[in-house]
Amino acid sequence: MSDVYIIGSGYHPFGRFDKSYQQIGSEAAAAALADAGVEWRDVQAAYMARMYLPATSGARILRCLGATDISVIDIEAACASGGAALLQGMMAIRAGEADLVLVAGTEKMPRGFMDPSMIYSPWQIELGMSMNPAYWSMRAMRHMHEYGTTHEQIAMVAHKNHLNSVHNPMAMYQKEFSMEQILNSPLVCDPIRLLEICAPNDGAAAVVLASERKVHELGASAIRIAAAAHTISRYSSDFRCPAETMSATMDNLGPTEVTAARAFEAAGFDASEIDCFEVQDTDAFCEIEIYEELGLCPVGEGGRLVEEGHTSIGGATPVNMSGGLISKGEPVGASHLGQVVELVAQLRGTCGPRQVEGAKTALGHVLGAGGNCAITILQK
Repeated sequence: MSDVYIIGSGYHPFGRFDKSYQQIGSEAAAAALADAGVEWRDVQAAYMARMYLPATSGARILRCLGATDISVIDIEAACASGGAALLQGMMAIRAGEADLVLVAGTEKMPRGFMDPSMIYSPWQIELGMSMNPAYWSMRAMRHMHEYGTTHEQIAMVAHKNHLNSVHNPMAMYQKEFSMEQILNSPLVCDPIRLLEICAPNDGAAAVVLASERKVHELGASAIRIAAAAHTISRYSSDFRCPAETMSATMDNLGPTEVTAARAFEAAGFDASEIDCFEVQDTDAFCEIEIYEELGLCPVGEGGRLVEEGHTSIGGATPVNMSGGLISKGEPVGASHLGQVVELVAQLRGTCGPRQVEGAKTALGHVLGAGGNCAITILQK
């Protein structure tokens, strides 16, 4: 199988914009093509990640660049949509069906909490526990009870990510907040506060994938995709809501552990050999939990990891150098590809004040509804 490489990446800032989703998505796609130094007419297939947009939105977005008679496929896998789309693009190249593929993600999100009817049946919603912050809160409270994780440690994640966002022009919020401001911000769902949570918003991100043969033909600067994994685990926190069925055992690993094992096996190395990370931080506690599930520290020690500065830029395992979803916001379809664009920039060494010095390997992680999880590992 051919190795698959990223030869171009592009972004539309995350935030709220008086633009159509077609404009937002096509701008990111055009930026990725320009970065790769290739023309839209040379692309042989395209995959568009989205969740809240209309049917055939990928074709509607990419027609803005011109109609080329290629296959354009919409991909939806909750917050892991971008990872699933990236995997499909890789598979097309490895199968020999294409040498040059565009993978993009676009979203224009409604304001407020995500609509539970996108995921649950009416009877589940009526019984409660279908709004995201409720189960984020329960997981945080349980971790605090079992391992002594503190409010301050959770706030430290938000403090770190907001600090990183100051240097990211693509983030929705580019402002530093003090620990006092974070801990005194309005309570959303105990213990999670307003400045520790992400906002749904608009945005787009895109990458151009190429086969090894195409990279040599173009003489392109390339970042290798060491692994791309997408799974739906047997057990996920979505079962907080009454479910039709559930596995008989609760010993099954969760989405991140399942997907990480597959990604690390494909890459041939583990978390100890990754130089920087972009991970799901829909709330600040979630990032702490992901530290443990990826193997950055033993279970129960995620709070200590952030408190001791290991996950800050300059620490041993920098996480969410971009400011994370807490600062960027979360346009669901663009979420993971936004991480990938950041990690490509890190491996190219072009991130300025938020640069991780000497980064040669990087990991992006997203986790969403239904146990959908995606992990992409990149190598310079």
